[in-house]
Amino acid sequence: MTEINPGLRRLPVYLLLDCSGSMFGEPIEAVRQGLSLLRSDLQSDPQALETVWLSVITFDSEAKQVVPLTAIDMFQEPTLQASGTTSLGAAIKLLLDAIDREVRKTSAEQKGDFKPLVFLMTDGVATDNWEAPADDLKRKRPGNIIACAAGSGADETALKRITEIVVKLSDTSPGTLQAFFRWVSASVSTTSASVSAQGGAPVNIPPPPADEGIVIVP
Repeated sequence: MTEINPGLRRLPVYLLLDCSGSMFGEPIEAVRQGLSLLRSDLQSDPQALETVWLSVITFDSEAKQVVPLTAIDMFQEPTLQASGTTSLGAAIKLLLDAIDREVRKTSAEQKGDFKPLVFLMTDGVATDNWEAPADDLKRKRPGNIIACAAGSGADETALKRITEIVVKLSDTSPGTLQAFFRWVSASVSTTSASVSAQGGAPVNIPPPPADEGIVIVP
């Protein structure tokens, strides 16, 4: 890992992205372009550039941390391919391990990082044992977690078991997915500005763009 200034308080952002077979074609390409848009937006935001570190975890038949926690000015979007099933439970376990390993706690020698911001997106139904990891994640609350049910095939009930904040995309078309990533970018920028100004300020994400097919699940 890159040497980190012990006086720096980072805002860790974790993206958990469903790369199962149902995302093949236009959807996975739109996710790749969305990551590129997210990188570009955050790199042009001076406050985000100073605080945001980004990681990408993908899940299909297995879960992989394809980008470890990386400073946004060094972030490069990974190559994404869609295949296999939906190992949501494995992705949650990997997230918990990554946060425990990468997010710094306050000590006599260093300032701790801000509470991580987690975005989990899936378009389907988990195919592994996800319930226990989901309950573990909700109990530990290692970060502020926003889940996204992408399209009609996504399991909203499972996502509600993980977090109270769930948004739904009307479909997985390129336009809707890119609107989602623009909203993620705005949410990260807003959080970066608020925690930098007020320390442990509560997360205040902007409302999702309902006119672009993104709504909050009640």
